[in-house]
Amino acid sequence: MARTPTLSYDRGTLILHPPPRGKEWLDFATWDDRVERFRIPAMQYRNLVLALRAAGTELDDQAKAFHDVELIPKLEMEPYPHQQEALTAWVGAGRMGLVVLPTAAGKTYLAQMAMQATKRSTLIMVPTLDLMHQWYAHLVAAFPDVEIGLLGGGSRDQSPILVSTYDSAAIHAETLGNQYALLIFDECHHLPSDFNRVIAEYAIAPYRLGLTATPARADGKHEDLHTLIGAEVYRKSAEELAGNTLAKHKAVQIMVRLSQNERDRYDELIHLRNQFLQEAKIFLGSVQGWQRFVQASARSKAGRRAMLAHREARAIAFGTEGKLRVLADLLATHYPDRTLIFTDDNATVYRISQEFLIPAITHQTGVKERHDILAKFKTGDYRTLVASRVLNEGVDVPDASVAIVLSGTGSTREHIQRLGRVLRKGKTPDKLAVLYEVVAEDTNEENVSRRRRGQPTLTKAQQQLELVPPSLYAVSPTTMPLAAEPLPEWGANLPETQE
Repeated sequence: MARTPTLSYDRGTLILHPPPRGKEWLDFATWDDRVERFRIPAMQYRNLVLALRAAGTELDDQAKAFHDVELIPKLEMEPYPHQQEALTAWVGAGRMGLVVLPTAAGKTYLAQMAMQATKRSTLIMVPTLDLMHQWYAHLVAAFPDVEIGLLGGGSRDQSPILVSTYDSAAIHAETLGNQYALLIFDECHHLPSDFNRVIAEYAIAPYRLGLTATPARADGKHEDLHTLIGAEVYRKSAEELAGNTLAKHKAVQIMVRLSQNERDRYDELIHLRNQFLQEAKIFLGSVQGWQRFVQASARSKAGRRAMLAHREARAIAFGTEGKLRVLADLLATHYPDRTLIFTDDNATVYRISQEFLIPAITHQTGVKERHDILAKFKTGDYRTLVASRVLNEGVDVPDASVAIVLSGTGSTREHIQRLGRVLRKGKTPDKLAVLYEVVAEDTNEENVSRRRRGQPTLTKAQQQLELVPPSLYAVSPTTMPLAAEPLPEWGANLPETQE
């Protein structure tokens, strides 16, 4: 009598032995001479089990170490329509896939709803320690009767609900891979990196939820999210949620003109840089072009001079005196509204902090000091904060109504994240949030601004060179249909969501 095939987990892979009858499993398997067994990628666990089940093949599944978890919430809220729609779409897609929602749209509570709908051991990945502790505090409040653990920042818990940083989860991916049935990837655009992707690849978890405001990555690896997590099943933009879930908002672009001295020096520096780039046949319109420029700057004196010219020109555009005059005017106009000021470089942060006597937060700010500053901002002791990229992601910023972006990258994600910092309604149902984008005219900042707003980049000849008054703009919303087909045979034994 033939032995029943056994499926076991081995450090990020599956071993199937003895081989089952039929051919359903062959597409997933590779023969390993070292152990004389068939080996299968861990993330193919779901597809393999479904294929064998459909063929009526009996299987001794010793791979899974995950289990049911009784989740009785003590923290419940009436979900917004978009949260219920997103949950229904995710469940309908077999509890696999991406949900794209703007910052402040309630992704954490959506994840709680997904956990309650699945009731299985869950691993949650987040990009920062700050965000890990925020998730931990929320889950402890939501599920006080369940053991909630942490992985990262000195903690290494083993619990049915575990919150981990991406770094820590990647380091321990081989041992975590069969412990959890549901993986939740917060800010899931971090997952496809070469270091982090093993979290998904070494896991057998049949249920996966990705959450992000902007899945796109500059290196194009966001395409891998479909394989690592699942298809995009739901999307809403800030414009679509404005006035209901999020505060109504407007975005205002203000163009400032360089002084004559700044203009002369800027043009001189850009000419020096472009002359080198033209001779070296380097084009900065892509990541590869920038990498070539960095490499060239390390190989020759001319390349080094070009890079220094590029940096000085960038500093002039970022910190022009005209921007600081605009900032002073905006702060006076909106006083005493809570205001966040963003720049791309720490030097400008510290300059603004010193000249305007405004508390500053950068990556150099200690945890306790950062917590104290944010606490005083929340209570109203501080009305204004200035920060670099450190507040873009993974930090719970108290309600603010005005954001002033003095400089930034061309990333659409960064733009959405900074806008999201002022979109929370808080206790003001009729709140109007305003985001100001201050751009140095006739500099590369104009193209950077267009890229982060999702608009085509203009050539120098097409760029507007005249000073224009502040004007409203908005990113065109992209509504995605509900994607992916349901897998009823896999989720048949799971609890249904509430309509």
